[in-house]
Amino acid sequence: MQIHDHINDLPSFRNGVITFGSFDGVHLGHLGIIEKMNTLAAEIDGETIVVTFYPHPRQVIYPQDKSLKLLSTREEKIRLFKEVGIDHLIFCPFTVEFSQLHADEYIEKFIIGRFHPSRIVIGYDHRFGLNRQGNIHFLKSYEEKGAFTVYELPQQVTREIQVSSTRIRKYLEAGDIRLANELLGHPYLVRGKVIRGHQIGEKLGYPTANISLTEKLKLIPPEGIYVVRVVHKGRRYGGMMYIGTRPTISREGIKSIEVNIFDFNDDIYDQILEIEILTFLRADKTFENLDQLRGQLDQDKLHALEYLNADESSRNEASVVILNYNGRHHLENFLPSVQRFSPGYKIVVADNASTDDSSKFLKEKHPRIKLIQLERNHGFAGGYNHAIEYVNAEYIVLLNSDVEVTNQWADRLLDFIRNHPEAGAVQPKIKAFDQKSTFEYAGAAGGLLDRLGYPFCQGRILSEVEEDFGQYDQYKEIFWTSGAAMVIRKNLFQRIGGFDPDFFAHMEEIDLCWRLKQLGYKMYIVPNSVVYHKGGGTLSYESPRKTYLNFRNGMSLLLKNEKGLTLLWLLPIRIILDIIAGIRFLVVGEVENALAVVKALVYSVINFPKTWFKRRKIIKLRNRYKVAEDNSDAGRYRGSIIWEFFIKGRRKYHELRYFSKKYL
Repeated sequence: MQIHDHINDLPSFRNGVITFGSFDGVHLGHLGIIEKMNTLAAEIDGETIVVTFYPHPRQVIYPQDKSLKLLSTREEKIRLFKEVGIDHLIFCPFTVEFSQLHADEYIEKFIIGRFHPSRIVIGYDHRFGLNRQGNIHFLKSYEEKGAFTVYELPQQVTREIQVSSTRIRKYLEAGDIRLANELLGHPYLVRGKVIRGHQIGEKLGYPTANISLTEKLKLIPPEGIYVVRVVHKGRRYGGMMYIGTRPTISREGIKSIEVNIFDFNDDIYDQILEIEILTFLRADKTFENLDQLRGQLDQDKLHALEYLNADESSRNEASVVILNYNGRHHLENFLPSVQRFSPGYKIVVADNASTDDSSKFLKEKHPRIKLIQLERNHGFAGGYNHAIEYVNAEYIVLLNSDVEVTNQWADRLLDFIRNHPEAGAVQPKIKAFDQKSTFEYAGAAGGLLDRLGYPFCQGRILSEVEEDFGQYDQYKEIFWTSGAAMVIRKNLFQRIGGFDPDFFAHMEEIDLCWRLKQLGYKMYIVPNSVVYHKGGGTLSYESPRKTYLNFRNGMSLLLKNEKGLTLLWLLPIRIILDIIAGIRFLVVGEVENALAVVKALVYSVINFPKTWFKRRKIIKLRNRYKVAEDNSDAGRYRGSIIWEFFIKGRRKYHELRYFSKKYL
């Protein structure tokens, strides 16, 4: 992200997608605007531009009003906008002269004259110009003249509460940190320099870092004790923060902000700390002596640790997201292992409009698990896309409802992806729940792809699965990670467009990984993380519906992602092989499966223009978000799995002959 402080010295922007505003707090409503901007920029190969006014317009228009409190300082805005992937952040000086611009001058001289945007995205009820003359209709009237298109987003609503900076300020001033954080979409942030204090906390056994704020208008929550996470040099530490006048040890009445950082003893004087406030613990009070104060601090720390370790809102680094459709029996059987072996992680169940009593079961038996109820069955692909929008986490752990997990399964996956920034997604070793010594069909020890676009795995070729003797227990780059259990960064998932909802179910994870590989990311198997998959719980492996999705999505997968010249010879071969497969189904008496193959081919022909349009969008995304050279050859078998399996009789991964040594 490039930061611009001089409005008169801006570069030329390529197909600019722009928005304007104060963006105080960079809350959920603002994030909705940013997501729309990123989508538009990818479609037109453009750059995203956020213009934020500094100082806050109210400071200029109403200089006598001392009631304004800011949710975010300049530095905090920079951090928050960096996290959402903006290309350009411009701090535009808001002056008395600027505030006197009429709406038409604002558009012609400021928006068009300085930025020449291609797309403008604004929030609900956006106003601009002298006396707030301008609105969405006024701005749209300039679309032809300015050669731009305007998009207005509806007001973001969470828990049926409209999101606004004003409302968030009210919640913070009332000490309702958790609700404020929910509307923000991230923990409320306080940033300041560590200064020397009186070292009283050290004598009590609770050394504190005294924080000096650089922004006088920064909103500070009410006096009391708060559970926090402290960010120092990129690492997060649990802690508890005190805001108050220290009535037990001082009569000066001077308010201070002090934070006790757990398991931390570095010398950090004169350094900057970022403090994420998670929840209010208790009000400030006076104690008769230091011993009483020490005893209370002991209790405070116990409660803070309990919150940090157990409360679902305290850890937003990673969330385990389980998609459910009529799987009450799976939830009953498999959720206990997820809860037992995923301590500290938020567990979310997204219900895909089930018709059984899944939701009732979760509310009664697992009230601490967050339940997202979708209005209809969006399929595996669309269901996860919708669910992940509601999840506030840096990493998303996708997990099927019919998976039993083991000790440290998630920790090992997350440790790996944290330490490998080139990793687009990672998966554990997936074994069969009913026969725990063998690999399971849906992912085994990592997904691969052959020359003709047929998927297979280490430990599973077509329908043949191997026993696990530890033969594939190496960390290794693969082609695709299994949707049954995988970890991906949320911002990367959304940036690439998530799963293709038209896939509905089956192969959507291969399509997602292939798109990531085109950006230069790598997929990995983390074999010391182990899970057991029941398999076929929602859609049987032998059902005609599965056959249809297999052939339909397999063709879409190639049309969207395969290299253009390769498609010239590959498509005719795949069509012939699909026809042969349909004939084979007829010969063995599986008429419904044969019809499913025909329907899949018809779908591919009718929807060819739509699929080709998706391919063009992928190319635009690749041009915009590419981090390295196209990595699509890694994990690709140079031969044909169909030939190896049916003609050569090679049914185990280590028997394959046309891999480079790196992938054997």
